[in-house]
Amino acid sequence: MGKINLLSQETIDKIAAGEVVERPASVAKELIENSIDAGATAISVEIKGGGIEYLRITDNGSGIEKDQIQIAFLRHSTSKIADASDLASVRSLGFRGEALSSISAVSKVELITKTKDSLLGASYVIEGAKEISLTDIGAPNGTTFIVRQLFFNTPARKKFLKSESTEGSYVFDVVEHLALSHPEISFKFLLNGKEKLMTSGNGSLSDTIYQIYGRQIAANVLDIDYEDDKVKLSGFIGQSVIARGNRAFEHFFVNNRYIKSNHLSKACEEGYYGFLMGHQYPFFVINIDFDADVVDVNVHPTKQEVRFEDEAYILELLTKTINNRLRKREDVLEAHIDEPKPVSHATPMQILPEVKEESIRSSTESSEETVKPTRVTEESKAVTIHQEVKPVKMPEPFERDRLEKIKAQVTAQIRNDTPYEKKFAEQNRGGEKYEQISFLQKEAIKEHKIIGQVFDTYWIIEYDKNMYIIDQHAAHEKVLFEKTMARLKNNEMTSQMISPPVIISLAPQDVLLYETYHEAFEKIGFQIASFGGNEIAINGVPGNMLNLDPKSLFMEILADCGNYKSSDSFDMIVERVASMSCKAAVKGNNKLSLPEIKTLVDDLLKLENPYHCPHGRPTMISFSEYELAKKFKRIV
Repeated sequence: MGKINLLSQETIDKIAAGEVVERPASVAKELIENSIDAGATAISVEIKGGGIEYLRITDNGSGIEKDQIQIAFLRHSTSKIADASDLASVRSLGFRGEALSSISAVSKVELITKTKDSLLGASYVIEGAKEISLTDIGAPNGTTFIVRQLFFNTPARKKFLKSESTEGSYVFDVVEHLALSHPEISFKFLLNGKEKLMTSGNGSLSDTIYQIYGRQIAANVLDIDYEDDKVKLSGFIGQSVIARGNRAFEHFFVNNRYIKSNHLSKACEEGYYGFLMGHQYPFFVINIDFDADVVDVNVHPTKQEVRFEDEAYILELLTKTINNRLRKREDVLEAHIDEPKPVSHATPMQILPEVKEESIRSSTESSEETVKPTRVTEESKAVTIHQEVKPVKMPEPFERDRLEKIKAQVTAQIRNDTPYEKKFAEQNRGGEKYEQISFLQKEAIKEHKIIGQVFDTYWIIEYDKNMYIIDQHAAHEKVLFEKTMARLKNNEMTSQMISPPVIISLAPQDVLLYETYHEAFEKIGFQIASFGGNEIAINGVPGNMLNLDPKSLFMEILADCGNYKSSDSFDMIVERVASMSCKAAVKGNNKLSLPEIKTLVDDLLKLENPYHCPHGRPTMISFSEYELAKKFKRIV
């Protein structure tokens, strides 16, 4: 065992800071919560450089007495509790007394504060846990914290931060959560000198939702209000028309404290069963009020996780309350219904003379779920499926004949030392030996025999003792994606103007995402202009996506942008955005005419890698004649 050392206070502070200060958003959360606990009714948050270089929190709260300032920056100094017994009834957002000590240990902090009873305010500067100055200064009532150069003395921590735009979005999330949980406080958020959010602080949660997310979401929420002797539920839930592709719009608060809980999320989503399609997630802002003695908020340094005394009861109550509220309100999504088609009594296989001429129809259906790609070898050129089939019991005379044939075939195989598959192929070509021509070569394409379409989704093509099955949706996705990428490479992307423009109200996070990736949208053919506030106007869409709903397409692409990493190159982001061109692909259950499928197959086979769609699913599979013969027990 090595020598035991007593750590210095500076080292202790840096270690403690690692538990509380993870990124600029952590700093913002701790300081804003202190402002709320100080009774502030107006809080301003300003960041530059993603909050890494500059973060300022200003409030009109009670302020700090000058003789208390230095104590406030010591570890475990707090005005929220006096001893352990107070933990059972704590209602303030912060109470551990670690925030200021941890923040000052890894950054340069300036504090300006004044109480209403003081004639002068005070300025205190502390850098890396070392005091620089404490002086009197003229200041308004309240407190201002200015945090500069976060992690300036711990570069190992700083290099793990994400890009400035990503870190800035995390700070905005903190402001958003606190504004939703405290509608009685006016919040202002400035990013690089530009105002991004301003709430009125009039106490109305519906007004706060409107000010953060815009009128489209605010107009499609339903209030919930439930109370019994154990718990009170309040807030708003969204109707299905404003559902999103991720959980970014799910907000839980326990006693006005923002928390994260997979169990609560799943309980609420269960309440939407029958109202939302798969892979869609609802919008809701729900506050759960308990007596302090039935919930424990002291289980995690960031206080974003809690424990309930009776969690099962809460989960069931959330599900029932949401489901009952949705059932009390008509929630019909507006849609345009096409002319009903006559019921077809045709057999599953559509033989070519019976296939009707129909146009390829675009759809706004969501793309197939991404799955892991299947590796296709150069030898196979397609995925071959092997399916186990139980043998059929034959009458005894036939069984004897079959066994005799098997014996003769095996004997011939041993004598000739020829692989059985090859011998089978040679026998069925009149005994002539041959070299197989690839399914994709020009000479082979001329010999393709299109048999027909099955289930209005798959096309069957016969070639060289093999049956190829092509998924028309996956194939069309691949063709559109490759064409889009070719146009991008040659700067040939076109835009189709739409009139009137489509106006979209964006949530603040979506505004930040769009501002970060707007060049990628422009490159693939979107033409978008600001429409004031958080609204944008889509004036043009990519030329190959004209038949899709512009709003749905834009919002789905934007939601996907939230998964990008700061290390992703611009070209990689453009490629991912371009992959959304598959939305215009013909879907399954769409009949195609012979000329249409021939064009699609020809386009697919011209590609360098036609075997997988952009999401990795196979575009084609194959069955050899030999394999089919085995299934029907023609050979063994």
